[in-house]
Amino acid sequence: MVESDPRRSIPRTDHLLALPEVIAAGERLNQATIKAIISEVQNAARAGEIPVAEVAPAITSKLTSRSASSLTPVLNATGILVHTNLGRAPLSPAATQAITEAAGYVDVEMDLGTGKRSKRGTGAKAALLQASPAAEDALVVNNGAAALLLAVTAVRGRGTGSGEIIISRGELIEIGAGFRLTDLMTTTGSSLREVGTTNRTHVADYAEAISDDTSCLLKVHTSNFRVEGFTSSVDVAELRGLADEHNLPLIVDLGSGLFTPDPALPDEPDIDTALRAGADLVIVSGDKLLGGPQAGLILGRTEAVQTLAKHPLARALRTDKLTLAALEATITHTANPIHDALHIDAVHLRKRTETLAEAVGATIVDHDGRVGGGGAPGVPLSGWAVELPEAFAEPLRRSDPAIVARVHQGRCLVDLRCVPESEDNRIAAAIKRVRADNA
Repeated sequence: MVESDPRRSIPRTDHLLALPEVIAAGERLNQATIKAIISEVQNAARAGEIPVAEVAPAITSKLTSRSASSLTPVLNATGILVHTNLGRAPLSPAATQAITEAAGYVDVEMDLGTGKRSKRGTGAKAALLQASPAAEDALVVNNGAAALLLAVTAVRGRGTGSGEIIISRGELIEIGAGFRLTDLMTTTGSSLREVGTTNRTHVADYAEAISDDTSCLLKVHTSNFRVEGFTSSVDVAELRGLADEHNLPLIVDLGSGLFTPDPALPDEPDIDTALRAGADLVIVSGDKLLGGPQAGLILGRTEAVQTLAKHPLARALRTDKLTLAALEATITHTANPIHDALHIDAVHLRKRTETLAEAVGATIVDHDGRVGGGGAPGVPLSGWAVELPEAFAEPLRRSDPAIVARVHQGRCLVDLRCVPESEDNRIAAAIKRVRADNA
C-alpha cells in the first residue's frame, strides 16, 4: 500500500480558528491578520518546511509574538549613522514622547482660545525659525524629494515655454534605489538646462544659459559622492549675484540637514550659511543629520516660501501631526542619537568595544564609521569594531534583539557607535548564543 502523504493531515482552517489560543488572539488582532498567519503556517507545512505536528504550535507562537507592526526593531551595529535601510535617523526620546502625545486628538489646526481653525504646524515652524535665524519663513512637507518637487513646480510660472531649471552637470545626482533627481524635476513639465562639465562648472556657464525660458537656478549638494582632483564649482554667493541680475529665484538643495557648521564635518554644507549667502530657498531632509522624522524642510525668504505654501501641490505633500510633533521636539530638545553618535567619545567607544570583545572571546579591529544617508560622502568616522566570522552575520540578524552588523571582506564587524550603551550586554549574549550554535 502507498503510504499516505502526511500533508493531508494539515489541520483545516476552521479547526485552527477554533483553538483557544487563536480565539484569545482575536481580542487584539483582527480576523484578516489571524487568517493570514494561519495560511502562512499551513503553506510552510505543505512545502515541507515544518512538520505537520508543529502547525498548531507554530500558529500559537506567531500569534503570541505578533507585535502591533510587522517592522522589527534592530540594533544598528554597522557604524553607519543614517542608514536608509534601517529607517535613517533614530528618534530622540523627546520626539518619541511627542509622537505618543500627538497620537490622539490634538490642536493641530485649532486655536483653543478662540475655538476657531488655525494654521497647521505653527509649533514646528516656530522651532525651525528659532534654530535658523537667517530664515524669514519655513514650510514642512513629507520628505526631501517632495520639497524639491514643490519648489521647482511653484517657481515654474516665472519662465516661459518649458520653464528651464539651470543646474550644473556635476550636480545631476542619483540616490538610492536608482532614484534620480533629474527624473523628479522633469515630471513637473520643466526641462533641465545642464551647464558646465562633470568636474568643472563656472559662473559664466550659468550666465550663458539664462534665457526667457529660465524659471530658476538650482544648486544641489552632491551628498552621496565626491569628485576630487581638477574640479571647480560655483558657490551660493556667486549664484546669488547672477540671480539678482536676472531676477531669478535661487534654490539650494542641501539634503543632509545641518542647521549650522559642525566641526566634525567641516565640508558639509549647512542651512544658515546657504541662507546668508543668498539662497531664496534651502531644502533639507528632516531624518538625516538633523536626527528627526522623515520630512522635507524648506527655509528661506518669505515671498519665496509663501509661493510654495500657496501652491495647490503643497496640500498634497503636507505632513501629518505625528511628524510635526516629532520634528518640533527634535529641534527644541538637546538629546539626539545622531548627534551623539557623530560626536561620540572615542576613548569610551574603544573601552566599550574592548569589553565586548573580551566578553565574547573575539578581537577588535580599526573600523571607520560613516554618516550615510546622503551626508558627508567619503568622510571616515574613526572607530573600532569587534571582528567575528562572516557566518555570524545572518544569525545575529535573526536573533532577539536583531543585530545588523557590517559584512566586509569575509568578516562580520560589530561597531558600537550607533548602539545605545545599555544594549551592550544583550549584544554580548546574542554573540555568545551564535558562537555556541556554531561550535
